[in-house]
Formats: sequence, C-alpha cells, structure tokens
Amino acid sequence: MKTGIIIKREYLTRVKKRSFIITTLLLPLLFIGFSALTTYLTVKSSSAKTVKIVDDSHHFVNKIKSTKNIAFEFSLSPLDSLKNQLKAGEFDALVYVPAFDIQQKQTVNIFSNEQLGIEVENELSDQMNDQLRNERLQSAGINQQQYEAASRSTLTFENKVGQEEKKSNSAIASGISTVSGFLLYFFMLLYGMSVMRSVMEEKTNRIAEIIISSVKPFQLMMGKIVGVALVGLTQVLIWVVFLGVIFIGFGSMMTGKIDAQQATQIAQAAQGSGKAEMMQMISTTLGGINWFSIAGWFIFYFLGGYFLYAALFAAVGSLVNEDQQDAQQFTTIITLPIIFSFILMTAVIKDPNSGMAVFGSIFPLTSPIVMMARIPFGVPTWQLLTSAACLVLGFIGTTAMAGKIYRTGILMYGKKVTFKEVGKWIFRKG
Repeated sequence: MKTGIIIKREYLTRVKKRSFIITTLLLPLLFIGFSALTTYLTVKSSSAKTVKIVDDSHHFVNKIKSTKNIAFEFSLSPLDSLKNQLKAGEFDALVYVPAFDIQQKQTVNIFSNEQLGIEVENELSDQMNDQLRNERLQSAGINQQQYEAASRSTLTFENKVGQEEKKSNSAIASGISTVSGFLLYFFMLLYGMSVMRSVMEEKTNRIAEIIISSVKPFQLMMGKIVGVALVGLTQVLIWVVFLGVIFIGFGSMMTGKIDAQQATQIAQAAQGSGKAEMMQMISTTLGGINWFSIAGWFIFYFLGGYFLYAALFAAVGSLVNEDQQDAQQFTTIITLPIIFSFILMTAVIKDPNSGMAVFGSIFPLTSPIVMMARIPFGVPTWQLLTSAACLVLGFIGTTAMAGKIYRTGILMYGKKVTFKEVGKWIFRKG
C-alpha cells in the first residue's frame, strides 16, 4: 500500500512537470525538424563551382556534363595562362588531362586555390571512367547495350531460415536491431539517471529522513523505480502515437497529390529499372516479420533492463552527499556494461549466432541490448527463455544488493563512502 502511494507520487509529480510536457511533445518535432534542417543544409550548403578542363588526351572533350553544383568548361588556352586565371579567382578549379593510353592507369591533376571537397573529384571520376570504359568496349567490339545486358544482375538471393523456411532479409533485420539497441541504450541511461537524481535530491534536501519515518527504505526505493518506469512507458507511448499520426498524415497527404496517371508512370518507371521487384521483396519481408513478437520482447527487455539498472542507480544516489561529484566513481562502474553492450551490438549484428552473441544475450547486464539485436535475426526459443529467466533473476539479485546499500546510504550524511564500506553493507547479514 505504501509502495503504491510512492509510485503514484513519483509518477504524478513527473508527468505534471512543465519540463515533461515540453520534452514529450517537442522532442518528436525537434527530431523531425532537425532531420529536415540537416537535409536542407546538406542540399543548400553546396555552392556552385566552375571547373575548367584542359584535355590533351581528347577523350573527354565536350563529353563531361555539368551538374547542378558544378559547371564543367573545356578550354584550349595554355595551361600556364589558365593557372594565372585560377590564382586570380576567375574560376574554382583547373583539371589537366595529359595524353595517355586508355589501357593504362593515369593520374589526372586538379588545381585549386583551396580544398574543393570530394564532390568535384567524385563527379569527374565517375564521368571520366565511364567514358573510358565505353571506349574500351568499343575497341573490343562490344556496344553499350551488350555491356549493360552482360552486366545486369542475374541472380537474386532469398534467405530462408529454419525448418519452416521463413523469408528473411539481413539488411532489414540489421536496421531493426540497430534501432532497438539504440533505444534501449538511450532509455536505460536516461531513466536510470533520473532515478539516481531523484534519490540524490531527496537525500541532500533531507526529505528522505521524513519519508523514511513512515516507510521502509526498500519500499521507497522500489516506489521510485516503478514510478519512473511508468513515466518512461507513458512518454514512449505518446511518442509512438505522435509519430504514427504524423507519418500516416504525411503519407495520406502525399498520396492525395499523386493522381492515377502519375501512379502508373511511377510504377512503370520502377518496373523498368528493376525497383519494382526490390520493393516487392522488401514489402514481402516486412510483412513476414512478427512485429508483435518484437514489440513484446522490446517492452520486456526495456522494463527488465531498466529495473536492473535503476536499482543500481538508486543505490548510487543514496551514497552521495552534498558533493555530487562523488557519484561519478560509482556511476562509471554501472554505465560500463551498458556502453559495452552497445559496442557489442555491432559485432552481434554481423554474426548473431556467435558464442559472444549468445553469451551477451543471456548475461543479465548485457542481455537487454544484445538480445534485442539478435531477435530480428531469429533466436532459438530456449535461448530466449534462458535470457528472460536470467534477466529476472539478475533484477532480483541487483535489487536485493541495491536495497542493502540504499538502506544504509540514504541516512548517511557528512561522510565520503568508500568501495570497501559498500562491500561490507552488501555482504552484511540481515
């Protein structure tokens, strides 16, 4: 009963704060706005450049096409004269192509007054190498159509997993794994730190002394952990609904702007370029993914990982006195497994069934992130159940350990706590 009162207090106190409302509503908009701004600046930040080309090889004269940001101009003027014009700032870059044998490698010099960035070099490399390839094909008696027909992909691969031969796509599974792992990494740190700050605030303000007179320290700790967890779930649910409404509305708006004729033209263009088959494969793969299973396991590992680490963060908060810098030596130990899990996730995505991946997905301190990185690839049932059981046992163990630390630390003032003292509290009976 008392724990329920604390949970209600922690939950309502946080969700009624102006900072919670602002963060919950504005964060999705800020994320979308930041993505749009980044895209806009990427497109607009490229200034138009003029590039003069001197082609003594005569392989590229008037065959290099200008782009939106780069104007290519061929010149017959002497190279030294053009270099002087370049120094005077009349154009941005000068390209000199010497005479050479197209069957041999050749270095092309690009002169400029300052660094141009990679766009100019990439554009020149693509267009010039394409032109040389076409000339080599012609000299070998092969026309462009024959080359394209020979280069066209013939084999497509479809990954079928298990006895049921379910269709799978490693790229899509990797994307789901990365997003799930990152979200768990973010949430466990964010809400775990929130619990620690709450405990630190009540201890330094001596509010804990008053609360402890009415409830047991363990009840207070559990109330805070569960209350913040409910706040986190509320925030995540609002974000999911909010983003879902935005994407559905945007999709409807875009669909309304495309008439039947345009849709037919898009479909024909996609079919001609081979994109239709790709989109169909992606659609089939996404449709074959058990999204309810992934969502269910995500919630389980979110709650399990949060409860496990929140108990430890609460214990750290109870050890801190007026000097909050003392918390750093303890929080470093707690956050290292979370950071290691995030790093391990990248290796797990490459080989989701390696020994390290299996161990990381079962060990309680790393399993929330590592197992969620493996689930989209398919995990044996026994490993899922073992991981879930170990996470529950890990939560119970860390909560019992954190409770012993919290019980003593929450009422200790004016003394800097050492690791040795913390160890005595943990192994003390009773």
